[in-house]
Amino acid sequence: MAFYRPEPAMQQRLIDLIDQLAAEGRPGLHDQIAVSWVRYDATSPVTGSGHGAAWADQKLMYPASVVKLMYAVAAEHWLQRDLIPDSEELRRALLDMLADSSNDATGLIVDLLTGTTSGPALRSPAWEQWQQQRRLVNDWFHGFGWPELGRVNCCQKTWGDGPYGREKVFYGENNTNRNALCTAAVARILEAVMTDGVLSPPACQRLRARLARSLSTSDRAQDPENQVDGFLGAGLPEGSQLWSKAGWMSQARHDAAWWCTDDQSPSLLVVFTEGPERAGDEQLLPLLASQLAEFRAD
Repeated sequence: MAFYRPEPAMQQRLIDLIDQLAAEGRPGLHDQIAVSWVRYDATSPVTGSGHGAAWADQKLMYPASVVKLMYAVAAEHWLQRDLIPDSEELRRALLDMLADSSNDATGLIVDLLTGTTSGPALRSPAWEQWQQQRRLVNDWFHGFGWPELGRVNCCQKTWGDGPYGREKVFYGENNTNRNALCTAAVARILEAVMTDGVLSPPACQRLRARLARSLSTSDRAQDPENQVDGFLGAGLPEGSQLWSKAGWMSQARHDAAWWCTDDQSPSLLVVFTEGPERAGDEQLLPLLASQLAEFRAD
């Protein structure tokens, strides 16, 4: 059961658009993409009030830096429960993790959430205890009882060069334990953040402030890693307000975005694409956002 009301017209538009984009020189796109798309009727919607469509939205994929949204939500909950101490350094790391997608900041957040640190390989029983603690974020999300979160895996740090030592061992043979998310899970969490549906309103407000993106051409030119160019925000109408978290690496290009234009009701779009061709495709996500933002139900 989806967290939104399925709308046949939106579903057909999404299918037609994927067909069109695949025919325009993207062979195999149908198997390389997953989408969750939700529209709302109210300008200030409540959780679960949207209607939408999806494509392969339950397919687990490596989320790249989109997982940082999940860690940020967990960190705000840990703070609410006094499980980790608040500090200026923690808030700096949370901002840098979301706004700038810092891997170093993410490493600190994962350490704080789980009480673990990186380092050389560990022996038993310390190794088993370390692994159990690393799964604390997963345990929390699985405890929501939301079907979209039932299979998520958020237990690894994000890397530039890659993991070493105990981190490498923890990935498992053939990276079988790497992070994994589906677009439905990310969409439901992002909706909850934007509608005060997962944490206290002040905590959700702090998360929204870190996810806000400028669509100004001059602002984007000053920040080549703005998480807009080459992603969904680049396809949005002029004057849109955007909150988003992108992910990009050699095998993936993803984005999770919530936007509104003028006084219109908001939209939510999460797109995951995988494979080297899609990772290098800087036009696909903007085209998707542009076409879906123009959709008007009959």
